[in-house]
Amino acid sequence: MRKSIHDDEANAAGWEAVHGAVSGAAKYGVAFALLGGLGYAMSPIYRGLTIQFKVYIQMSGMVVGSMLEADSRLRQYEAAMRQQRSVARHQARLRAMEEEDDK
Repeated sequence: MRKSIHDDEANAAGWEAVHGAVSGAAKYGVAFALLGGLGYAMSPIYRGLTIQFKVYIQMSGMVVGSMLEADSRLRQYEAAMRQQRSVARHQARLRAMEEEDDK
């Protein structure tokens, strides 16, 4: 089977989304861990929660962060690809015009 340019672009977009998901989970994980520590220090309600529910809250924050960051990275990647294609089309038009002028 032959690989097309679209397969390569789809793979690159997928990896960009994966990198975004990992970085988003890490960023939001740290933020929710800090909030959890703050909640533990200041709130008797939070201290009274079960460990399972605290883990659920932490994981929920990480999942939301990974989804948001993956989506953001994928949108940035798509915009960059559209820009590259636009530049390539413009350069092709310029080359075609130069070839017509040379004739």
